[in-house]
Amino acid sequence: MTNLEKMLEKIQPVSLEAVERAWNHWNNIAIPLHSLGRLQDTVVRIAGMTRSEKVDLKKKALIVMCADNGVVEEGVTQSGQEVTKIVAENFLQEKATASILCRKAGADIFPVDIGVASDTILINHKIAYGTKNMAKEPAMTRQQVCDAIEVGISMVGELKEKGYGIIATGEMGIGNTTTSSAITAVLLDAEPEKVTGKGAGLSSKGLEKKINTIKNAIKSHQPDKNDVVDVIAKVGGFDIAGLTGVFLGGALYQIPIVADGFISCTAALCAVRLNALVKDYVITSHKSKEPATNMILAALGIPVFLDCDMCLGEGSGAVTIFPILDMALAVYNSMSTFDDNEMEHYVPLA
Repeated sequence: MTNLEKMLEKIQPVSLEAVERAWNHWNNIAIPLHSLGRLQDTVVRIAGMTRSEKVDLKKKALIVMCADNGVVEEGVTQSGQEVTKIVAENFLQEKATASILCRKAGADIFPVDIGVASDTILINHKIAYGTKNMAKEPAMTRQQVCDAIEVGISMVGELKEKGYGIIATGEMGIGNTTTSSAITAVLLDAEPEKVTGKGAGLSSKGLEKKINTIKNAIKSHQPDKNDVVDVIAKVGGFDIAGLTGVFLGGALYQIPIVADGFISCTAALCAVRLNALVKDYVITSHKSKEPATNMILAALGIPVFLDCDMCLGEGSGAVTIFPILDMALAVYNSMSTFDDNEMEHYVPLA
């Protein structure tokens, strides 16, 4: 049994007892039952994940997995690989969107070099200097995928030890909508045309090339949809593998993980396919403009908070829901109860 398989076996279901206690707390607060809707649902879900109705999300983090993709050689992107390093290092100087949003939301950002094509000043967990070109050969070896997944798991463990109560997921890597579309096409048995978008701004001709590149890679390498590691290895990227590990780490270490848009949700789908229990530790944040996002969200079955036509990546959408969760918890932890106000409790209508 591999180390990854051993970790997958350790994942436990959420606590239904904590869920019940959290609902009892909400139902004693002096507001109409379930009047805060999904805000209440999510606080309760977090109670189940953390096994305590005393939900504390004061310390928040964003993990950004940064990596390059060899398929960029095929002209499937508007930008070159050099952009990955530039934007990734901007995270450390609050010059990137996600880092600015983190500061506003009171979150700390942890950009990880898991496979950038050049040396960086990021947290160094580099598996290789970018993937191979999936149009010509499998993107990674199976061992490289497992190593990248374990990086994500270990990052969650480290942040949990430092007291972080919730982790958002983000990525930076030119070409990663191509790899995400390829993985999604395989896992959801979908035609590449239906799951592939223009990414950061391709022309119609560029989109056609992107779709054909994905088709040819899938046809050439024949990834096994029932073997997630095989799929990621053949048509994925280090960033997606690392984020898959972050979602698995959330379930293993019992801490909520917030999915960003298309690429993060692709990784969440991979993690859930590796262990179905992971689903109950995932919070989805928003609907990306990428065409496959709704398909993945439907497969995950977890409703999102926002529909803002965002498609930036980096974790920008995931971090954006942190203030919403803070407001939900302010009510949950501070609101007076029916007994405090000497009011009759609301009861469910027949």
